[in-house]
Amino acid sequence: MTRILGYEFLKTFRKWRSYIGFIAVGAVVPLVEIGLKAEGGSILNAVAEAKNLPPEFMIFGNLFNGYSVTLFIMNSLWLHIPFLISLVAGDQLAGESAGGTFRLLLTRPPSRSEILFCKYLVTLCYTALLVMFLVGLSLGLGIVLLGTGDLAVPGKQLAIVSEAEVPWRFCLALLLAIWSMWCVASLAFFFSSLTENSIGPIIGSMAVIIVFLVVSNVPISIFVAIRPFLFTTYLNVWRHAMEQPIPWSAVASSAAGLGAFSAGFYIVTWYHFVRKDILS
Repeated sequence: MTRILGYEFLKTFRKWRSYIGFIAVGAVVPLVEIGLKAEGGSILNAVAEAKNLPPEFMIFGNLFNGYSVTLFIMNSLWLHIPFLISLVAGDQLAGESAGGTFRLLLTRPPSRSEILFCKYLVTLCYTALLVMFLVGLSLGLGIVLLGTGDLAVPGKQLAIVSEAEVPWRFCLALLLAIWSMWCVASLAFFFSSLTENSIGPIIGSMAVIIVFLVVSNVPISIFVAIRPFLFTTYLNVWRHAMEQPIPWSAVASSAAGLGAFSAGFYIVTWYHFVRKDILS
């Protein structure tokens, strides 16, 4: 299985589309951070005004720093990351079908289950690398441009996280972000098993995510009952890492929900794939 896994890594990272996500993040993040640096503290002032802070509220230290900019980028770009992930996850199985290489691949000794598992593991690794690149680049460049300091976290109430706590909170946010994006990758991987064109899984995944996000966020009472059954309800679990204090029960329940959805998507994919009639 190790050899199969190596081949799958090689095939994935030899395709140019595997680097679209990294190129996009590598282009957008510097532009955003340079633009935010040029704006200076106006962003923080806008947040303070939005939270209706009293005039006598005083802020000491540097709250407009690399940490706050990274949080801003993660909140702003998070809807676009699933699309970049789907570009690769949606091509894992559909790409083989479109290229007509599945029949040759399945004549070799490894079982369908082993091949599927290796492709899925490569998909998860790619997803983790892309998320780590986004967070790592945002933090690294942000600290170079704006330095460090306490972190101002917008929400129902403006929370201030001390500088000493920020690094481990970002580590937790990174792990939770990877966990949530694995669910998105699992969905795209499932759609990839249903078609012979990689465009279908990409469009299908994004359509499902957009519809579910609307249902999860629109304040309509009829949607409240079904929100717990939508994986998009839990995709923002990484934001809990920045709350003061951290709601560990919400983190655990959201992570469990995402894990159940990811496992469910993979099980359905496996069931379909092992029974699928490969014609090309």
